[in-house]
Amino acid sequence: MTIYGIAAIGAGLAAIGAGMGIGKIGGSAMEAMARQPEMHGKIQSSALILAAFVEAVALFGVVVALLQAAPAA
Repeated sequence: MTIYGIAAIGAGLAAIGAGMGIGKIGGSAMEAMARQPEMHGKIQSSALILAAFVEAVALFGVVVALLQAAPAA
């Protein structure tokens, strides 16, 4: 397996991890809002910020994986 294949696996794992993380955040936020409807605004804004952080880390992982596959100039 070449470095290109390994980089593709790394990028895929980063995307899968982000999907799982955002799904967990969303599910937990929905459960929390169902338990305490009066905290809807705070929970929703916190969940949005956390989802953005997860997505940023995933994007960083994909970029690093793909930069490893780029040929040296």
